[in-house]
Amino acid sequence: MPSAEEAVKTLEELGLTEYESRCLVALVRISKGTAKEISQVADIPRSRVYDTIERLERKGLVSVQQTEPREYKAVSVETACRRLREDFDSRINAAENALGQLEEPDSRDDEGMWAITQKEHVTERVVRFLEEAEDTVRYLVPATEVVEREIFAALESAADRGVDVYIEVPTEDDHERFSEAVPSAGIVVAPDLQTTNNVQNEWPAQLLMTDQEAIVAAGIKESELPDVINEMAVWTYGRDHGFAVWTRELLDDRLARRDED
Repeated sequence: MPSAEEAVKTLEELGLTEYESRCLVALVRISKGTAKEISQVADIPRSRVYDTIERLERKGLVSVQQTEPREYKAVSVETACRRLREDFDSRINAAENALGQLEEPDSRDDEGMWAITQKEHVTERVVRFLEEAEDTVRYLVPATEVVEREIFAALESAADRGVDVYIEVPTEDDHERFSEAVPSAGIVVAPDLQTTNNVQNEWPAQLLMTDQEAIVAAGIKESELPDVINEMAVWTYGRDHGFAVWTRELLDDRLARRDED
């Protein structure tokens, strides 16, 4: 069962001060109380309770009863969490706006290669490149289990706006699954994707190239945890980067050989 200290710590992480967190937790525990009672439960100086409660009241987290002595009551946990969430979201939006104004308008992260070590960030990068695609998408998927719903949606969106989407999957079952999710794409079965090599307990997972320049190359690694996929990747922008040049050449050669067959 979570302790009061854990609740205080969580509230601090959401932006409340230590005293605000302690007073709010104290009021949740005792339902309502005077400044003296709050001071005792929260273990903070009584002289600091008044200004702290005033800030909590302005944030809509505490109600004040005009009695003698005054009593204070926390709003419901549901209401408090909703108001904290709204405040947190507004902080995120403000940070996004401020950072967006500092960003160079036409800059792209096109120098060098970048590594991703968390699966959700791999998916985010794949989706971003698909959303930015204007002409072509080449997508090889040896490990189809890494393809999240967001990727399917981004593939279909790219195909719907006229991007030439070409996907290679390892099996007929995968072909059926991808065809249902992305009916506008060109999807082929490439049996060689079933026999990718194990390199130090890692296997190829997905390879994406959009507009002949933006590339994500991802692999998966064995995990000791059930139903857990450890995915990592490298990505790059740029036609002139060596990795992009080689990947483009290899994928073009692969497509040419498949057309010959």
